[in-house]
Amino acid sequence: MTADFSPTDLWPCCWTCDVMTESPTVTGQAVAFASNTLWVLTGRQFGFTETTLRPCRDCHRETPFPDGWLSWPGTQRPPLGATSSGGFYGYWIYGGCGSCQDNCSCTYLEQFELSAPVSSITQIKINGTILDPSSYRLDESRYVVRVDGGIWPRTNNFALPDTQVGTWSVTARYGLNLPDGAAWAIGELACEFIKAANGEDCRLPRTVTQLARQGVTLSFPSISDMFDKGLTGLYLADIFINTWNPNHLQGRARTYSIDGRKSRRVG
Repeated sequence: MTADFSPTDLWPCCWTCDVMTESPTVTGQAVAFASNTLWVLTGRQFGFTETTLRPCRDCHRETPFPDGWLSWPGTQRPPLGATSSGGFYGYWIYGGCGSCQDNCSCTYLEQFELSAPVSSITQIKINGTILDPSSYRLDESRYVVRVDGGIWPRTNNFALPDTQVGTWSVTARYGLNLPDGAAWAIGELACEFIKAANGEDCRLPRTVTQLARQGVTLSFPSISDMFDKGLTGLYLADIFINTWNPNHLQGRARTYSIDGRKSRRVG
């Protein structure tokens, strides 16, 4: 599944300049621009967005074997084979649970997985009908588990809109709450965007890196250099960035283990 996870909600703004004479359109665009800029520079982790996804369920195959070890009839003698209580030879193989989900339990769990972190599930629609929220739960900010005894659809017809039979979709809210200080950082950055748009002097680094006038040479940071370092050149905004993304990562780090046992937090 792919989707746009950039924040749709504007970040709160505490203005550090006078914007009383600016139109709501200008201030709104400045806050939106600042919100998206700081969202990227803090590793795409804060703020909320709501998006509709069309899952493709990962079906785990069931096995006909019962729990534990079992003997399989054959003609090879030990040690390659094994003797059963009935006196015949066979191979020892490990039979999984009839519906094994993972290493923790043999109780089949009716679930599907979304990209994390999911803040909440807004709605799930199956065959065009909204599912009762009490029929599922969200685990570990990614697993959507059916708790009403029903099953998730095995197929999803992507050629049809999610209002039609044969389709299903999940509308999820993504993101993390904004930490303290975000409003000040947004206000400072949005103020400088407005000044730059109005042709006024602003504190954002420009493309000019050196200026010589009347025998005095001034050096300025390059905007490309600052953004390559994951910074803006503004005091409050850069403190906020360095506090919450000190390594200037492009996104949330993730680790995967194909061998480790899985644990689960419910709720």
